[in-house]
Amino acid sequence: MTAILVGGLTGGAALLFVECIQWISTIGFYGRPAFLPDLGRGWVIVVPTLGGLIAGPVISRFAREAKGHGVPEVMQSLALDGGRIRPRVVIAKIIASSVCLGSGGSAGREGPIVQVGATVGSTIGQLLRLSPARIKNLVACGAAAGVAATFNAPIAGVAFAIEVLAGELGVGILSNVVISAVTASVVSRAFIGEHAAFEVPTYELQNGGEMISYIVLGLLAAFVGVTFIRVLYFAEDRFDSWKKIPLSLRPGIGGLCLGLLGFIYPMVLVPAGVPADLAYGGEMPHVFGSGFETIAASLSGTLPWKLLLALVILKIVATAFTLGSGNSGGVFAPSLFMGAMFGGLFGIVIGEIAPGIAPEPGACALAGMAAVFAAAARAPLTAILIAFEMSGDYGVILPLMASTIAATLLASRLHPESIYSLKLTRRGVRLRLGRDTDVLDRVQVGDVMRPDTFTVKLGTTLASMEEAFLESHRHGVMVVDDSGALQGLITITDLERARGSEGEWGERVVDEIMVRSLLTTTPEETMGEALERMAVRDVGRMPVVDPSDPTRLLGSIRRSDILRAYRVGRLERAGDDDRLVQTKIGLHTGHALLELDVLAGSPVDGVCVRDVALPPDVLLTTRLRDNHRQLLHGDDSLRAGDRVLALVPQEQRAALTELFRPGASKGGGR
Repeated sequence: MTAILVGGLTGGAALLFVECIQWISTIGFYGRPAFLPDLGRGWVIVVPTLGGLIAGPVISRFAREAKGHGVPEVMQSLALDGGRIRPRVVIAKIIASSVCLGSGGSAGREGPIVQVGATVGSTIGQLLRLSPARIKNLVACGAAAGVAATFNAPIAGVAFAIEVLAGELGVGILSNVVISAVTASVVSRAFIGEHAAFEVPTYELQNGGEMISYIVLGLLAAFVGVTFIRVLYFAEDRFDSWKKIPLSLRPGIGGLCLGLLGFIYPMVLVPAGVPADLAYGGEMPHVFGSGFETIAASLSGTLPWKLLLALVILKIVATAFTLGSGNSGGVFAPSLFMGAMFGGLFGIVIGEIAPGIAPEPGACALAGMAAVFAAAARAPLTAILIAFEMSGDYGVILPLMASTIAATLLASRLHPESIYSLKLTRRGVRLRLGRDTDVLDRVQVGDVMRPDTFTVKLGTTLASMEEAFLESHRHGVMVVDDSGALQGLITITDLERARGSEGEWGERVVDEIMVRSLLTTTPEETMGEALERMAVRDVGRMPVVDPSDPTRLLGSIRRSDILRAYRVGRLERAGDDDRLVQTKIGLHTGHALLELDVLAGSPVDGVCVRDVALPPDVLLTTRLRDNHRQLLHGDDSLRAGDRVLALVPQEQRAALTELFRPGASKGGGR
């Protein structure tokens, strides 16, 4: 019942949000002749600036969680606060995002409505005094309902909530999320109709060669998605570095930069050969707002390549001005915009270069939308489903899958974090896709492997091997050549099988009976992965080798190492829980969580905590010593080998790190 309530309220909030955006946009752009008509296109500069100056105080004074695209804040609440979000975020986010988008801010409405829906779910859960698990469930329900209502795409809404926020496909959470998304879609369709967000022509895969084009498109789209991440956070860092400018004024400066961009670029495109009616894009420049009209034009294949190329670059810059300055809006629609423009451009270019395997530009635009969003958000399933639901054509599934998966894989190599998780990582919050990983998957083979100093060489007789087994009390030994390169493995079972009818081995050597086809692992693999492969082959031990040289033996792991790995994994999990609590404290106090090793010869080695000359406002919280985690007190002494967790103001990070460096002076002081 609560899932239905969350879905219905979120659907209603989405409708209110869209109406507010349209109302503000009509006044600011389409109704401008009533206000200083002589200003002409100068309103393109004025309106975004005014919007930023209005939204800025709402964000800074009412709810700072409304700053930016909102999804990281929802992820943070799930990770640190049990899904609890302040109810006032609903009002602040709707007002700030409506003003931002209605005044031309280059952002999307999906991120804000996801945060609004999540807040609705959290508020209902708190009012009913539900458990943290149920509140988290309702937060995911609200997020799914937001995407479903905005795009009229309930399946994509469910995928987004599971893939980006919840991180797991439990039956309990999935059923409630589906109910909430469906309810929101029903509410949305009751007022705005059955039509999808975009009217997409039907495209068909003409031949198998086109799949090559879609894969190449996905690989190139990865660079667009990663560039978007880097430019956005670069802009955010620049605006945040302006300490003398109040937070409430920075969105106005971002709006001014956006307005100047929108005013200038059409005047550059017209001389470059772009028709004036296309270059100016009507009353509102292409890069303003969500840009759905421009996306629709790209999907129909009617835009020239020069305009498409310009809009890919301009949209990245415009969104960086808007969200980097602290204004409120989402990154979903800008990602789709960039992808549509880039995909349409790719379709035109590939049509000239290789017409035999070239899909239609509109089909490439659709695939590009999914690929760029997947590259930025690392949510390939959501990207595929939302593009599929917008097109309503099952024939596009294979191209979408090819381009989206290619983009996600390459983007993960180019940049480790998504556009959502990067904001949390920079705050010291590191998520494992929202999942509680298996204990053994927390432990690397290198943490528990045994250095194998006992080996035998090729040519060793079986009689000598019997003595070796008796002396070493081992059941298996690695066989190496004269240079120490791994050649095989011999076990006591192999030896017994080779014994002759008279119980003797004669002159036989290990080369004849050893196992040459070895199952190996590397120090970087997890124990979970290694032990799973051992179980498949039913082997009791596995050599650990250098990943760059599979013949270089580093050690071995055996089934008896499972218990030791499990203990290490439990310790890691306890450490993660400890870090989670302290990170939460740090976020509320403005401190960062820093993990430092006590090294021999450093100023803190052998010193009591109370006597350490700590920089101002630094707190040493816990230490890890001999696999035991302890709270630190003033009379506790630090020694080489300890690992210490500290809460430290950002400006004191360098000073504290210096104290843990060997040979450093004992400066600092409180």
